[in-house]
Amino acid sequence: MSSKTAGTGTTKARTTKARTTKARTGIAAAALLTPFFALFTVAMIIPVGYAVYLSLFTEKQSGLGFDGPRTVFHGLGNYTAALGDEAFRDGFWVLLGYCALYIPLMVGGALVISLLLDTAMARARRFFQLALFLPHAIPGLIAALIWIYLYTPGLSPVVSAMESGGIGFDFFSSEGTLPAIVNIALWEWLGYNVVIFYASLQAVDRSLLEAATVDGAGNWRLAFAIKIPLIRSSLMLVLLFTVIGSLQLFTEPLILNRGSGSAVTSTWTPNMYAYSAAFERNDYGLAAAASVLIALVAALLSFVVTRFSNRKGARA
Repeated sequence: MSSKTAGTGTTKARTTKARTTKARTGIAAAALLTPFFALFTVAMIIPVGYAVYLSLFTEKQSGLGFDGPRTVFHGLGNYTAALGDEAFRDGFWVLLGYCALYIPLMVGGALVISLLLDTAMARARRFFQLALFLPHAIPGLIAALIWIYLYTPGLSPVVSAMESGGIGFDFFSSEGTLPAIVNIALWEWLGYNVVIFYASLQAVDRSLLEAATVDGAGNWRLAFAIKIPLIRSSLMLVLLFTVIGSLQLFTEPLILNRGSGSAVTSTWTPNMYAYSAAFERNDYGLAAAASVLIALVAALLSFVVTRFSNRKGARA
């Protein structure tokens, strides 16, 4: 009887200790996560909620207009106005062309360069890593201003060299604007993605590569049969970030829009449309509705890329 009582007491003591440990772990986790959730709420949830709220209202003149505009509930009117505006819809066609040109060059170029760096000598590797990453340290506004100078005829040594070689290309024309902006974005972000890919390649088990080399695999076989499949998660991550970043295209075309003779209009991209609606037409409801629609498109594309990544991972 005493042994049973002792065993029961020991079990209760262990249960109590386990509950105490679990409670302490939960308190510690809550304490560590609270700052993140607080910042996330202030910086993300509240602004998004306010944008949704703002998109449901519009300003109208009351009476003869002597009392000034008054804010009235507009429902989904701002959303239908944005979707019915040809300038807003054309902005998505511009983004489609931008993504078709930018995403393959960005992801493919970063992957190729990182594979080359993974096989380079140590000194050359460090030099090219620094050289490729430095443009990312320059703010997008400054980078766009630099490239406007390099695109301007009569000022740019690049344009002068092209013209002396018999190559005439107007970077501000309707045909040259998109490649010009893609070039700026590549210059800014290529090195950042190279660092991600290169870090993933460095984590690949070298014994696998040595075994494949002993079996007669060359550099091409090592890259496509071993390295790329092993860094697939990083590849999908870069693809996801690149897609989301493409939808946020704003700074570069906005700066080009300020240039003389540029084919970029004030509503060239959806983000520029929202900016123009808010700060040029003072229609904050329409700007908020356009922003919410852009966020929904970004969320949908993120979901598609994530599902594609998970499906590929399950097959692998």
